Amino acid sequence: MKFISWNVNGLRACVGKNFEKDFNALNADFFCLQETKMQEGQLDLQFPGYESYWNYAEKKGYSGTAIYTKHKPLSIKYGIGIEEHDHEGRVIALEYDKFYIVTVYTPNSQDGLRRLEYRMKWEEDFQGFLHELDKNKPVIVCGDMNVAHEEIDIKNPKTNHKNAGFTDEEREKMTILLNNGFIDSFRTLYPEQVTYSWWSYRFHARENNTGWRIDYFLTSEHIKDNIEDAKIHTEILGSDHCPVELDINL
Repeated sequence: MKFISWNVNGLRACVGKNFEKDFNALNADFFCLQETKMQEGQLDLQFPGYESYWNYAEKKGYSGTAIYTKHKPLSIKYGIGIEEHDHEGRVIALEYDKFYIVTVYTPNSQDGLRRLEYRMKWEEDFQGFLHELDKNKPVIVCGDMNVAHEEIDIKNPKTNHKNAGFTDEEREKMTILLNNGFIDSFRTLYPEQVTYSWWSYRFHARENNTGWRIDYFLTSEHIKDNIEDAKIHTEILGSDHCPVELDINL
């Protein structure tokens, strides 16, 4: 099965930059989107053979997630079931016979780390949500997790230390998750490979490959042997992020 995850940084804008062509070329079983920046009814974008599920933020033009899938789910969860976190459209979880697929757009700690305290609470509650699912059946979780976990995952680790997305606190939360039943599929397969998934629109960052790897596919550790490949599609433009891929035999 092929899974794709992409922070499109505004789906309506991305549609104007070859999204439909890229979607069809990737031909995934599951195509997960983050930061759709839409409200219900603003875009009718369907693809033959796919069903789609959408979680919208209450705030207009902000956050939002979606999943296109060729496979009808047994159940659907929107959000993580905690009122404090479920107004921003950040999570969709689909249940299947043998696994859950969860897409997430993790809150950014923002300039001056003004949302870091909230981010820490989010991390604890979201990880609790994943562990509850994992008690039932294996979990695949993907999306923009807004953290470069290790120095290899960011072009300029020293100058970005203590910036949002590369604080000790955020990195530690990812470490905790990876020490407690989950694995980073790309880094597991390619421990030394330097590839990024996000580049600032400023300072010619993409041309200079001054990037961050903040888009992930994590899986329950007990299905890591089912993973066939993990890819980062740096050749696909259309957003300041590029799609990431997981190929897994389930």
